[in-house]
Amino acid sequence: MSTTGATADPLAALGSLPGVAESVESVRKAVDRVYGHRIMRRRSNEITSEAALRGARGSAALSGADWALEEVRRRTDFSADDEARMVGAALRLTAEAGQLLSIWRQSPLRVLARLHLVAAADKGDEVGRPRQNGEPVDEPLVELPLPGAHEVAGRLEGLSQLIIAGGSAPALVTAAVVHGELLALRPFGSHNGLVARAAERIVLVGSGLDPKSVCPAEVGHAELGRAAYVAALDGYASGTPEGMAGWIAHCGKAVELGVRESTAVCEALQRGAA
Repeated sequence: MSTTGATADPLAALGSLPGVAESVESVRKAVDRVYGHRIMRRRSNEITSEAALRGARGSAALSGADWALEEVRRRTDFSADDEARMVGAALRLTAEAGQLLSIWRQSPLRVLARLHLVAAADKGDEVGRPRQNGEPVDEPLVELPLPGAHEVAGRLEGLSQLIIAGGSAPALVTAAVVHGELLALRPFGSHNGLVARAAERIVLVGSGLDPKSVCPAEVGHAELGRAAYVAALDGYASGTPEGMAGWIAHCGKAVELGVRESTAVCEALQRGAA
């Protein structure tokens, strides 16, 4: 975010990057369409529950546990192996995220600590706090240079201040920056991807763009694929206008694919009710 640090509202400034306004508008129209679906007026709770399940599955898939949706739905024990534990962590985070909306705008760092605690409850005394110098990071998907603990602390504080201050940035821009910054920093020793995607969900819901949490961006990120995800993240980490805009657009496509997923669920429920 250093390329925009000279402005009073750096998140809002990102909205003027080439192509970002178009992404924001496309996402807004897509979200409006699913919220206008007839089934949403009568059965929105079911859509929210299904979106949570599918979002958790997508987030776990990006972290290396690519299970079929029905396996996630059927399984009750998530302790058997590393993949099962990853899926269980994703499910716990999705459930927890909805409980943290009121805290996010006042204390985002507290929320991030809680998310990590929920995801990595069995990891010992490093759980729920940013890593210290010399502590390893288990995040095989992200191969960017690892910032030191001092840089992590400073950038987390800067991100926190931006969120608390609010501003005029579109929800998509804020969500993309929160997501990208957490992945680039990898502030925790593990589960940074899951935490970053849960934080993106919190921003999208808490901003009012997706108040019922029926547009699971995690589904879209998984559908776009790990290679595209990593490439877009590299653009974010570069700090260039093109790279930042590309990452925001990538996150916008993910939200739109999440909308498409929930629209398909609406259509299926409508056919069943006919």
